[in-house]
Formats: sequence, C-alpha cells, structure tokens
Amino acid sequence: MATISRLPTPSPAPSALSTLRPRSSQPKILIGFYSGSTFNAKVSSSKLAVRSNPAIRGPLVVRCSQVGNGSPAKRTVLHDLYEKEGQSPWYDNLCRPVTDLLPLIASGVRGVTSNPAIFQKAISSSNAYNDQFRELVQSGKDIESAYWELVVKDIQDACKLFEPIYDQTDGGDGYVSVEVSPRLADDTKGTVEAAKWLHKVVDRSNVYIKIPATAACVPSIKEVISLGISVNVTLIFSLSRYEAVIDAYLDGLEASGLSDLSRVTSVASFFVSRVDTLIDKKLDKIGTPEALDLHGKAAVAQAALAYKLYQKKFSGPRWEALVKKGAKKQRLLWASTSVKNPAYPDTLYVAPLIGPDTVSTMPDQAFQAFIDHGLVSRTIDSNVSEAEGVYSALEKLGIDWSNVGSQLELEGVDSFKKSFDSLLDTLQEKANSLKLVSL
Repeated sequence: MATISRLPTPSPAPSALSTLRPRSSQPKILIGFYSGSTFNAKVSSSKLAVRSNPAIRGPLVVRCSQVGNGSPAKRTVLHDLYEKEGQSPWYDNLCRPVTDLLPLIASGVRGVTSNPAIFQKAISSSNAYNDQFRELVQSGKDIESAYWELVVKDIQDACKLFEPIYDQTDGGDGYVSVEVSPRLADDTKGTVEAAKWLHKVVDRSNVYIKIPATAACVPSIKEVISLGISVNVTLIFSLSRYEAVIDAYLDGLEASGLSDLSRVTSVASFFVSRVDTLIDKKLDKIGTPEALDLHGKAAVAQAALAYKLYQKKFSGPRWEALVKKGAKKQRLLWASTSVKNPAYPDTLYVAPLIGPDTVSTMPDQAFQAFIDHGLVSRTIDSNVSEAEGVYSALEKLGIDWSNVGSQLELEGVDSFKKSFDSLLDTLQEKANSLKLVSL
C-alpha cells in the first residue's frame, strides 16, 4: 500500500490535439414522463428518427492518443444549455493526451469528471502512460504510488485547460474532479487524510476532490469542507442521503471559520440511470400492468424531487447567513447519464433534467446523443406533481427507495474498488513486462 504523503507533484507535458466535427442540425426528440403505449411509441419513434437521419456525422468525443485534423468547433447546444438555462455541461471521461479535451471545451464543455473506472480504462488501454510509468518504477515507486502519479498528472493538466473558465466565472465553473481511493469508502478519517493529500499534491484551485456519499464518509465531507477544500460528493442514490450530504456541506461551511466562503464550493453527484436499471428489474418481478407502466420513470422522478429538495435547503435564514459570507450553493450534478436500456431514448437522463444551477456530466454515449439532437429547455421542475406521483406509485407497489439507494451505493463502491484493483494488477503486469522491479 502506498503512503499518500510520499508522492511529489508531477509537472505537465504538452501533447497533441485531436479533432471534432459538430452537428449542424438537431432533430427533435420528446422526452418526459410517459405511460403505457404512449411512452413506448415515443421511444420507438425517437430511435427511428435518429437512425434514419443522413446528416449525422462523426462523433464529438475524445479518442485518446489519436491525432487528426478537422474544422474548428462551432456553437452547439451545449452553449445554449449554459447560457439559456444555467446548466453546466461537463464531460465524464479523462485520458491522455488531455489536450484532446480542447475541442470539447470549444464546443461548450465546462468541466470534467473522472473516477477509478475511467482511469482503469484509460491507463490499461493506452500506451500514452508507458513512458512516465517506466520512469516512476525505475525510480523506485511502488505500483500504487505510480498510479497516483499518473492520475495527478492528468488532473493537473486538465485543470490547466479549464482554468480560463474557472477564472471567467469567478470560481463558479471549470472544475476537474479526482476521486479518493475507493478502498476508503468506509473509512472516515482515512478519507479526510486522502482528500487533504490530493488537494495538496494536485495544487490547483479548480480541482474537486471526490468523496463518496457513504454513511462513513458523510462526516468526512463536513470536515473536508471546513478545511476550505472543494468537494464533489459522489455516489448519491437516494433523497435521504442527498439531504445528509447537503447538511454536511452547510455544517462544513459553518465550521470553517472563514470570513470569505466564496472559494469553497461543491457539487452533489446524484446518480440517475442506475436507479432505473435496478427498479425496472423489481417492476418486472411484480409484473402487473401498473408496475410495467412505470418502467423507465423512477430515475427522472427521483431526480426532479432532488431538485425540489435542493431549492428548499438552499433558501431561508440559515442559508442567507452563509451567503453574506460569500457562500455558493452546492450544485446538483446529474451523474450516470448514459442510457443502459436501448429501448429508451438516448438522451433520457439529460433532456428531462435541465435546470439552473445544475451540472450534467455526460459520458461519450450521452454526450454524443445530446449534442447531436438534444433540445434545450427548462425541464427539471416542469412537472413536479407528476414526479411525486411516480415516486408514490412505486412506493405503493412495494419499492423501498431507501433499500434501493443502499443497494446501488454498495454496488457503486464495489464497482470502483474492482476497477481500482484491476488497474493496479494491470500496472503490475506492465512493470513485469518491462522487466522492472516493483517495490
């Protein structure tokens, strides 16, 4: 196990720029709460419309280590998303060369998120990390220490690219997120120490330290915020845990003792698609027409209620007292926005969740779909009563939202741990193949 205090701060290095080709036309797809055959008809017609459109060109996504030439970015729906509706589009991916992100920034991307699974894919499938990794192991670094050096360099380089957005928005946007070790998900003190170390070693004002919203780590969030470190709280799957996360943020601000709170910010990453994946399976087991009619509605409904809770918690005397010290709202961030069920519209977890003071972080699938045919309008609170109806209807069918949240949290933590361990194994194999000795 690496000791987190041993790692030096890596220095950035230049790399090549890839290309993008933005869409010019945006065919419409209607997305919302549908029932029965109406919902299925919308899904079917949406898929047909996308597949039959001859104007669709190459995808606007990062292709790691592939350099090409192309036309400069033009205005996209992502610019409208931010300028007209106040939602920041972020990209849920990071790999080398990080300058591949430049065309995406030009297309309207305003931040980047990463996680252990993303780095596992990036590092294990690319040769772009080999030179630095070889140097690290030859210098005596153990495998886990080398891993963090690779990660920190990518985060630093990405932070540099988004620094102009951070500066232009006075710290309101332009963040790059990096997660503490998933092995610490049940370790309150260890998470605090890891967050402090990551914040110090990355040493960039626009970095977000990601901390999972596990029961053990909610107190960590409060303490890290109180230290003046900005946090991306991840793996939120339920309204009750989300409220605990908000309270941890507020408690941390109040405990900080800082006279100026304007540089301590946070986002709360509320996961979406995985909720439908789990609840749809439960609805299938119930099997009644009422249950089957609720397919694909749970995630967006809960997200709409999360936004309602956000509006409630960031208002009133307690919040106003913090605002006087420069405090900024902990924005809701929609995570896990890729569609897992191919029968659903491919922008199902982006289009219905548009609203001010929010972030939507999109992996390749959701990003490409929305920039190609997404529509920009305020949707997150357009039909709260219907969202409440869906939420209640699921409860009446025996769906326990608290249990759903707990199960998804366990699965999420376990998934990240497996990715982390798999990557360390891959790096060990790389070290062996290079005939290097790992300490």
